[in-house]
Amino acid sequence: MQTYEPERLSIPEAPEAGAEAGTPRPQNRGLRRMTLALLLLVALGVGGAAGGLAALLLVGGLGGGPGGAGRLAGAAQVTLVEDSAVVKVVKQVSPAVVTVVSDLPPQRGTSGRLFRESASGSGVIIDRRGYIITNEHVVREGQTISVILADGRKLPAALVGTDDPFTDLAVIQISAENLPLAEFGDSDALIPGQRVVAIGSALGDFRNTVTMGIVSGLHRTWRGEGRTMEDLIQTDAAINHGNSGGPLVNALGQIVGINTSVIRATQAGDPVEGIGFAIPSNTVREVGRQLVERGRVARPYLGVSHQQITPALASLYGLPVRHGAFILRVNANSPAERAGLLEGDILTEIGGVPINEEQPFLNVLMRFSPDDKVVLTVNRDGKEVRLEAQFIERQ
Repeated sequence: MQTYEPERLSIPEAPEAGAEAGTPRPQNRGLRRMTLALLLLVALGVGGAAGGLAALLLVGGLGGGPGGAGRLAGAAQVTLVEDSAVVKVVKQVSPAVVTVVSDLPPQRGTSGRLFRESASGSGVIIDRRGYIITNEHVVREGQTISVILADGRKLPAALVGTDDPFTDLAVIQISAENLPLAEFGDSDALIPGQRVVAIGSALGDFRNTVTMGIVSGLHRTWRGEGRTMEDLIQTDAAINHGNSGGPLVNALGQIVGINTSVIRATQAGDPVEGIGFAIPSNTVREVGRQLVERGRVARPYLGVSHQQITPALASLYGLPVRHGAFILRVNANSPAERAGLLEGDILTEIGGVPINEEQPFLNVLMRFSPDDKVVLTVNRDGKEVRLEAQFIERQ
């Protein structure tokens, strides 16, 4: 995984029976029976509210022995049947989650002997023809790729296509029958605070590890290892090495994201906890569809390098607009250059679609096709300028 991420409770033991001084009085047996039943019901009620537990309470007799000693004649039996949403989600999605193993090219060690390493990540089956979504960085250097299914079978896989360097998504394919599938949900419907579950092969060894958290934020931008990704889901569900490419799932058991990276520390070296990112399912669905159909993603090419503007950046640098794409470079012989776009311009709209935090530059581009003609709305030195551009297909 790019920079990738992980704990417990101790419960004091109950005092031994008979630790209290004195002998229980026989006349209190009914009261004690009622008290125990009430306590158990209260505990189960609380548990049900917190975790969706349904319980069946079977209490044995509390009668005493001869002489009314009041001993516990039959131990109280409590049977709990857990029926929570999280358990249902895991049962529903886990069979479709796989471990992806990439065998790297052989390397020569200091002794001169060749050795081979492998990288591992996760993936999820999205099509009965054996198509699996995973991360591009999981399969990037693999000479051969294999997949370990949830049932333990290990199968060879072929690389169908990748979307490097934009979304860190790749599609691979295996040949097998009766494959379990996971379905996509609508990532645009996510709200901060919503519960989500991450499933993947943590550290490569612990297959189908389940962690739970919430949606911590939306429309995040992440930069690292030469890649900038926009419109990401931020979550505090624990994501470790090996979780890359695994699904982030909502309470309905639908994929709402594909886990891609996590922040471990700041640039100053300060530790960071609970900041992971996932690619939204609506992006995954479209990119996956194109990779399956043509082995690549047909992206319209404008030919610029940009910096996404946020209200914070606009305030810091005194920019005339609060949202948009600040043009850092215009590539030679590109549609942007032919349209008259300049370095320092702020692109605010493409074809009437505003560029903002919810619709970053790359997401807006994906609304169009190569060869589309559009009007670019630009803020240049505080004045609005409109330019005409025609996209070409990115090679």
